[in-house]
Amino acid sequence: MRTGLSSLTLRGRAFVAAGVTAIGCAVLFGQPALTRIGVLVLVLPLIAAIVVGRRRHDPIVRRTVLPRLVRAGESARIELTVHSGRRRADGALLVEDTLPYALGGRPRFVLQGLGREWERSVTYPVRSDVRGRYVVGPLVVRIADPFGLVEVRRTIPGTADLTVTPRVLPLPAIPLAGGWQGSGEHRPQAFAAGSAEDASVREYRRGDELRRVHWRSSARMGDLMVRREEQPWEARATVLLDNRLLAHRGRGLASSFEAAVVAAASVVVHLQQHGYAVRLATATGGEAVGAEDSLNHLAVLGTTARPTLDLSWCGEQARGGVVVAVLGGHAAGDTATLRRIRHDAGVALAVVLDVEQWSTSRSMTDPAAAASPLMAMAWRATVVGPRDRLDSAWRDLGRSHVRAGAPG
Repeated sequence: MRTGLSSLTLRGRAFVAAGVTAIGCAVLFGQPALTRIGVLVLVLPLIAAIVVGRRRHDPIVRRTVLPRLVRAGESARIELTVHSGRRRADGALLVEDTLPYALGGRPRFVLQGLGREWERSVTYPVRSDVRGRYVVGPLVVRIADPFGLVEVRRTIPGTADLTVTPRVLPLPAIPLAGGWQGSGEHRPQAFAAGSAEDASVREYRRGDELRRVHWRSSARMGDLMVRREEQPWEARATVLLDNRLLAHRGRGLASSFEAAVVAAASVVVHLQQHGYAVRLATATGGEAVGAEDSLNHLAVLGTTARPTLDLSWCGEQARGGVVVAVLGGHAAGDTATLRRIRHDAGVALAVVLDVEQWSTSRSMTDPAAAASPLMAMAWRATVVGPRDRLDSAWRDLGRSHVRAGAPG
């Protein structure tokens, strides 16, 4: 009864107010017929509250999200299966699933013809243009009387997660030199002359086994030469995303940071598709290995108040490999950091965002100046603005490689 009375709808409250008013007027003006009408209008919502309050619904909800990982702008499908083992017929129920605002409006369904021990399945799509990890659920069951005087809401526990990763833009193939690493003998080297046999031997080092000595090459070179160990070479690349708050401008989806996240996600997927063992690094030193793990990390990544770039990821794993840095504004203390990255990397590329173009108070600056400090340290760099295409900027990095005369 208490639950039903607290769940009176606007119509139910109007009935109660009208009934009390009619009874009061009947007593005041001595109209017995008006009293009967007032009592009828007042009792009707009370009876509805008793009936609705006694109805117990405890259905079991199974929720499936397909797929659980989507990119921004893509749709996912939510499958709801509602089951009840009650021995009494339920008639009809109005169910409403709880969704975050970014996934759209709350879907509502009317389940009709519910007998004993019923089960119903419904499906609806969701879509978000904003990256993030969202919780879908719980389900809300709305129970109402036929006159719409009382409505009770009950929450059925159970949720599911949906991860929306950043958009990934297709990038053209460009020549990349270096980035090859193995578990044995350093990086492979290019030989200007000589046979394949020469490329498979090296000078004898103390501790090498004599059975590895290549006598024919030793006689020709006049020094002991040994065969190189066979090793599993693989192309390795690191994508560095500068997520410092001081390096970006703007807010929300229109900020330079969101553009940097899209650029980093696109480069990660592109490099993995071209055979690189890729990992993602951020300004806080956090790492993610592989495209899927990196996209999951980028889905929830935010900015940090850290003033400098953490280089805990930069070491033996990055030495000789490809490093692609997605950078924002250049801070005063970044020069030494970027110089160290360039020293360790075999190939260093940078996508530099001209963050001043994202600023509300845009200043008249030369966009090329954003990449000048990096080019002075032998980085291959290109500048991207809010109206520039990422694939064109990526192609410019390939052209700068050709102009430098490096091997493809």
